[in-house]
Amino acid sequence: MDFSALTACGEDCTGCKKRQDGLCPGCIEADGYVPEWAESGRCRVHACAREHGAQFCGVCPEFPCEKLPQLIHRNPDIVKHLKELRDGYIKEKPLG
Repeated sequence: MDFSALTACGEDCTGCKKRQDGLCPGCIEADGYVPEWAESGRCRVHACAREHGAQFCGVCPEFPCEKLPQLIHRNPDIVKHLKELRDGYIKEKPLG
């Protein structure tokens, strides 16, 4: 997996139709300011990960935090998903 394309919330925008059609620049490239969040400003998940110096939530020193289920409410299994991504990331790039 190309972890450099992984967003703060654990999505991979590589095959995203909106991105391919030019409707979204991608969270990483736009520093969290994407059309879907235009009304609320910068994506709160992206902003939080950057504040903690983490590429994505799974590698944040505070993971899993109590804010996570509210920030990523669209995925009820978000903690499990991010743990799996973290485990893959650690195998490729040991934390330290």
